[in-house]
Amino acid sequence: MLDLNMASTSGADDAATVAMLMANAPTRPGATLAVGRDASRCHLVTPADWLFVSRVHLEFHCDDTNAWFVTWIRGSQDAPVAEVHVDDGVRRVLPYGGSLPLTRPGSGEVVIADRGGQRRVTIGWFLAAD
Repeated sequence: MLDLNMASTSGADDAATVAMLMANAPTRPGATLAVGRDASRCHLVTPADWLFVSRVHLEFHCDDTNAWFVTWIRGSQDAPVAEVHVDDGVRRVLPYGGSLPLTRPGSGEVVIADRGGQRRVTIGWFLAAD
């Protein structure tokens, strides 16, 4: 089971939380959870006016071997206006259009940061051994 919790923060003070949301999915091939501004396509939805986040920005997906990955979905722009990194004890940059595996069992966070300001979306994740 992959559990996600998302906090959207604005300003230098992390206490200025805009929203806190949660979602989960079973560990089985084809399971997915999406993060972005489009409420019709995403399980975790960021504020609609936060344009540094794409309509569908991240996808967490389970492959045929029951391994989980996070993918930064390429949007309509050639160059993103956000930065994304994964931290599970080691901070790794998630390249635009790229994927990284999630440690199982494990936990960590994926951060979408606005390059032009102090807004950020933090998605905490926990992946059980099953």
